[in-house]
Amino acid sequence: MAILNIKNLPDDLHAKLRERARRERRSVSGQATHLLEQALSEPPHPSILELRGLGKEIWTEVDPAVHVERERDGWD
Repeated sequence: MAILNIKNLPDDLHAKLRERARRERRSVSGQATHLLEQALSEPPHPSILELRGLGKEIWTEVDPAVHVERERDGWD
């Protein structure tokens, strides 16, 4: 198994990691491993280009000017 050393870890970040490890009943290194595992196993977020056109069916019969006016009226 590999060993990872982190140099220059800010004290406040270490304190947060230590506190979370305590709450979740893990060691600091176990908590760091868990957080890295979570972060790296999540699917990547789609790029803005992949989102193009999603939700357009919601807006097909909406007049943009009327929609904006209604939104602005709600601000008062």
